[in-house]
Amino acid sequence: MIEVEVHQQLRAFLRAQGEPYWPHHLTMARLVARALRLGRSALVQAGAPSGYHGRYRLSYLMPALLWPEATVLVAPEAVQQRLLMVEIPRLRQWIPATKAIRTGDRLPQDGFQGLLLTTPQSWLADRLRNEGRFPPAVPTIFDGADDLECWARQELTVTLRPADWDALMLACPSQTEQIRDMRVRLTRQLFQHPANPYDCYLLDAAELAVLSELAQRLAEETAALPDVWRQFWQHYPQPGQMIWADVNRRLGQFAIACAPADLAELLRPVWIQQPVVLVGGAVDQETDAEIYRQRIGLEDVTCLKFSPDRQHELIHLYLPDRFPLPNTPQFQPALMSELRAMLAANVAQQGLTVVLVGDVPLRSQLGSQLAAEYGSRVQVEKTCLDERGILVCGWEFWREQQAVLPAPSLLVITTLPIPSLEEPLVSGRVAYYKQQRQDWFRLYLLPEALSELQRAIAPARESQGVVALLDTRVNYRSYGQQVLAALAPLARINYLDASLFRHLEGMGILE
Repeated sequence: MIEVEVHQQLRAFLRAQGEPYWPHHLTMARLVARALRLGRSALVQAGAPSGYHGRYRLSYLMPALLWPEATVLVAPEAVQQRLLMVEIPRLRQWIPATKAIRTGDRLPQDGFQGLLLTTPQSWLADRLRNEGRFPPAVPTIFDGADDLECWARQELTVTLRPADWDALMLACPSQTEQIRDMRVRLTRQLFQHPANPYDCYLLDAAELAVLSELAQRLAEETAALPDVWRQFWQHYPQPGQMIWADVNRRLGQFAIACAPADLAELLRPVWIQQPVVLVGGAVDQETDAEIYRQRIGLEDVTCLKFSPDRQHELIHLYLPDRFPLPNTPQFQPALMSELRAMLAANVAQQGLTVVLVGDVPLRSQLGSQLAAEYGSRVQVEKTCLDERGILVCGWEFWREQQAVLPAPSLLVITTLPIPSLEEPLVSGRVAYYKQQRQDWFRLYLLPEALSELQRAIAPARESQGVVALLDTRVNYRSYGQQVLAALAPLARINYLDASLFRHLEGMGILE
């Protein structure tokens, strides 16, 4: 069986390399090989630190290269480059099989029996729109399950940009005046919304009425409509759609977008077309990933979850016993005082300090206050940092840039990354869950927060660094234990002194 061959080849390869490797390679490799042989889908959670570094990739590459039939590997372009330049050449020098490797947005039709690398955008677009570029029943490995929902929603979003209105007037010259009038009415109504940090607004009843009137006027012009307008009108009346506007006040322009609040029903047909192995870091707190599978419409599959190594991936968690709650006036002054104390405790003044702030106005205020005291060491969402840098940033910026930045000696989490109901798209999804009489906090907000949290602290696990969590809701809310479980393994402390940073010097983090 292929499981035996994969196990033997990978074990021999790892031994021959003589390097410390991820300890779960053989277990995961056997599962992937079994999924290829039986055609049974699987979901693998490799753990946040492993997902951060992609250390698990040899585990699916060996079965994919030894499997004698065509296989599709879905991965972002940056991951593909790493595989093509480093991982695949090393394995192909070792194993006897010479499987063809290609990249592209479709499976070759010439009896191809090799390994095709494609992007999530290409594969999801084909599966969601039935374009036929990837035949059914071809085993598929999807690397990046943590971002699957985001990628799928992006593919299903239809956006009307300013230029599309001009194209509509050119396509429907008999309706030019009416189209221009409705565009002006929408502009006036949208710019009456109070400014928010997101420059984004769910359309209200009056704005939706303008779109409905426009749709009625264009009902007889369907054949002449530009493609983006035709797609928009196809999605617009469907139930469960979120319709919002992104407003650029400086330019006086807006874009209107439409996307489904729930993806489960749209993704469910995708998974039955072929066996798929979904690989991610930490997509769910539970091994069976019930909540995650419910959100992406994935039925019963083989599930595997690896826990962080307690010896090598333990973090020191500083969680004060008494600290003002985030929604109180005392929080910001106490936060500044605590940051000064933490920076003073790192007496060596070496290593990167990262301060994660989800609230946009607070992020700017905190960056200004810290820069007034620590000068150019402080940067707000920039990657040009010195060795003693203090980076103040949001969760999305840290997620995108952490791979190119050094592991922090101190990671400060000001508040839990629970999506804010003040963000229109979050409130739109919450409204959908409420309409369905579902637990919107347990099924949406909390899983999003825990996944973001685990990904954010992954670099700190690598250095066994200090993580400071200053959101004391963990101590008082019922979900606090779930947060702590997501952060485990950890050594919890309620004080900070120089001794906590000394072990980092021996690890080369503070030099």
